[in-house]
Amino acid sequence: MITLGIEGTAHTLGVGVVDSEKVVLSNVIDMYRPEKGGLHPREAANHHADAVADTVVRAVREAGVSMKDLNLVSFSMGPGLGPCLRVAATAARSLSSRLNIPIMGVNHCIAHIEIGRATTGCRDPALLYASGGNTQVIAFANGRYRIFGETLDVGIGNMLDKLGRELGLGYYAGPAIERLASEGRNLLDLPYSVKGMDVSFSGIMTAALALRRKGHSLEDIAFSIQETCFGMLTEVTERAMAHIGKDEVLLGGGVAQNSRLRGMIKDMAEARGAEMFVPERKLCADNGAMIAWLGSIMHESGVRMGIDDTAVRQRFRTDDVPVTWRGRAAPRLSCPD
Repeated sequence: MITLGIEGTAHTLGVGVVDSEKVVLSNVIDMYRPEKGGLHPREAANHHADAVADTVVRAVREAGVSMKDLNLVSFSMGPGLGPCLRVAATAARSLSSRLNIPIMGVNHCIAHIEIGRATTGCRDPALLYASGGNTQVIAFANGRYRIFGETLDVGIGNMLDKLGRELGLGYYAGPAIERLASEGRNLLDLPYSVKGMDVSFSGIMTAALALRRKGHSLEDIAFSIQETCFGMLTEVTERAMAHIGKDEVLLGGGVAQNSRLRGMIKDMAEARGAEMFVPERKLCADNGAMIAWLGSIMHESGVRMGIDDTAVRQRFRTDDVPVTWRGRAAPRLSCPD
């Protein structure tokens, strides 16, 4: 079976193709980059609508297949920005109807988990999912992926992007903050906002901007932001692992590309006698291959959807999804360079 997946939850339009031999045949990404300011949902959706047809054609061509070879189309049903989600859903419905093939709407957060499980070889991890719009600690328990901790306000990536914009670092500021942090030396006082199993980031951004107004360097602010925020994420991840008895931790989401966050989680895991897993960078960020992969294994497990079942869900909770595919041996997914 050959599955095409369309990702469109926020700034990234991604189209990927996965085949019946569990190989990623293509994974094409077209990211919306605003000329100024931050991400506007309607503008991002307009970008996706303009790019989706060409991106689908490119993904199919790079996969070395034709449209008539596709057996299933999968799309990101949520969570995400409504206008962006609707572009991906509309494109998937159009392909399903035109090609007369099944359609599958999938949960974006679970797609991060399953692409990580499939490509890294981990069996039953706790996932630290750290991205722009989402920050959650997730693990499988009692037939579903359960959320054991999450942000109470904004996602870690969202906070970093907002902070970077205010500091003049441009939008999608995570890489710039990581570079600056590598040159910082002084740990400045910022709120450490862990509340049980949950975290909060909005007050940290406010405090960081106040430090800048007092004349502290960008390098020290970036260093302090990373040490504080990633320390919080490491703490709640470790607490979740202890609570549910997991000896594996998987990183997912765009912020999982940050080397300092990886280092903290790795040190924590090794101290617990556990193991850390991270997908390759292109599979950490939002992408169409993970949507195709989850759609494929859901379909193989017996899940079926009609067009009437494909309404997008902006607040699609991870634990809303019955996990029907975990009873079987976990297949491996190959991602050739």
